[in-house]
Amino acid sequence: MILQDNINRLKRLLKESHRITVFTGAGISTESGIPDFRSPGGLWTKHKPIQFQDFITSAEKRKESWRIKLKLDSMLATATPNKGHKALVTLFESGRLSSVITQNIDGLHQASGIPDDRVIELHGNTTYAACLDCKKRYELDVIKKIFDVDETLPVCDDCGGMIKTATISFGQAMPEEEMKKAEKETLDCDLFLAIGSSLVVYPAAGFPIMAKQNGAKLVIINRDETPLDEIADLVINSEIGETLSEAVKM
Repeated sequence: MILQDNINRLKRLLKESHRITVFTGAGISTESGIPDFRSPGGLWTKHKPIQFQDFITSAEKRKESWRIKLKLDSMLATATPNKGHKALVTLFESGRLSSVITQNIDGLHQASGIPDDRVIELHGNTTYAACLDCKKRYELDVIKKIFDVDETLPVCDDCGGMIKTATISFGQAMPEEEMKKAEKETLDCDLFLAIGSSLVVYPAAGFPIMAKQNGAKLVIINRDETPLDEIADLVINSEIGETLSEAVKM
């Protein structure tokens, strides 16, 4: 009964809002079979994250990074958008959802139907690679063919720079353009939905606070409690896909 009451409250907030910004974390993708990297059994509990500086200075660390990447790809190969992703598409098509700010690197928001220019990826995207110098994009099947032979490290054929997955590594600066876009969307919204994030990783976790301080309503949907629950207008601790699917039924 409490859950249904909360979903009804969320429905009302969605209907009353004109410009919604969504912020997503790993929790929305776990329902697609992608484990949270930080949770027990997650990738980072089995493989120590490689610092960006180590990637730059050590060929062996670059090789290790690509080995981990290939393991990650085997996890992502069968992942498809779930009910939560699809519910956000419904919200977008209603004209109320302005953008999705995401900490995720799996590309599932785009795969679900949210336009590329409406998805702001704070931590990059693991579905392709790029030269660290000239930013030229490389598709992963090309990199895999090079690396699989004898772990030959890929090098940019335009400028000779190092090629890395298009994700933000530990110790790497956050992308300035995406952070600016995220801040603008946060300040322009009248409803901010934080979905599937523990809201402990900064600076990204600062966006819900920014939205609330700017007068927007703040809703947090997550299976576990977060440090920002006390400032939210509504907190729903439940399965994300089911909750959102029910809430977007207008």
